[in-house]
Amino acid sequence: MEREKEQFCKLFIGDLSFETTEESLRNYYEQWGKLTDCVVMRDPASKRSRGFGFVTFSSMAEVDAAMAARPHSIDGKVVEPKHAVAREESGKPGTHVTVKKLFAGGIKEDTEEHHFRDYFEEYGKIDTIKIITDQKVTLEEDLMDMEVDLALEMAIMGMEADLEVAILEVALVMEEETLHFMF
Repeated sequence: MEREKEQFCKLFIGDLSFETTEESLRNYYEQWGKLTDCVVMRDPASKRSRGFGFVTFSSMAEVDAAMAARPHSIDGKVVEPKHAVAREESGKPGTHVTVKKLFAGGIKEDTEEHHFRDYFEEYGKIDTIKIITDQKVTLEEDLMDMEVDLALEMAIMGMEADLEVAILEVALVMEEETLHFMF
């Protein structure tokens, strides 16, 4: 699995019981799909659980299914799943913001909703797509109120969007700021 896709498929699981093992964590989350990795973080000296871990699903659809089924309780304790943030990304601005809308402009007249859905849904669940008469498109994304781990932002910044429709100007609208990216 390439690093960018793996980042989308990895969940941080906080508030684990100190009794939770990799086996019980894996058994619990496998009900939503195949796990490619599962780890409970432990203190190197004492080998005692640090109370958090990570699970990596094989697809983003499985991540969405697991997140949609919240709240989760493992070994008698309610846990807190969130999208994992790479350590090197965690201090960057915009890492812990919730993306609610994505605007795209400069599209061709014959662009249809499915073009955008096909292209962008691999980066998160899309609730609605509106094609406005002046040909600006609004994608309202509900990433299930989870913190965005920069995966969407990194994916948009790092890819060349063709869509066979036009060069797009994309803006991520966050709670208090808007970031603009040019493809």
